Amino acid sequence: MKLHVRPGPDYGCGYDNHRSGHSRAALLPVGSTMRPVVSVFIGGMLGTAVRLGLDALLPHTDTGFPASTLLINIMGSLALGFLVAGVWPTASATLRAALGTGVLGSFTTFSAVVVSLTTLAVDGQELLALLYLALSLLLGFGAAALGLFLGARFANRRSPRGTP
Repeated sequence: MKLHVRPGPDYGCGYDNHRSGHSRAALLPVGSTMRPVVSVFIGGMLGTAVRLGLDALLPHTDTGFPASTLLINIMGSLALGFLVAGVWPTASATLRAALGTGVLGSFTTFSAVVVSLTTLAVDGQELLALLYLALSLLLGFGAAALGLFLGARFANRRSPRGTP
């Protein structure tokens, strides 16, 4: 599977494997410039609500191990990897905007990782901060790779034999 970074905003995460054969212009006809904005808004509300729910289920103090943030970012990496490889090839720009930028953009967060790392380090818990950083990177990369793999398998099952 070959992934290409597409220049400019694609409302999904910047990846395209060109299987759909649609140009961005075909996916966003003239007059529909608000469709991606509205879809990101709606998706963002959903992603934020799910994140809040998981934070409530797995609470932690400012100086405790941020298990909810770790789980959220790993789940988001897996989901985005799956979507990029399995759904983006045939998805409209509006769907990519809703799921990629909207749902997963609001669900996951890099800033929460950095704040948790800094708080742990300032509190004198450097080893816990390093463990959290290592787990975030290793599990995040692993989840993204697994998501890409599963998404590619999903896409291959959906497409007729012999087509790319």
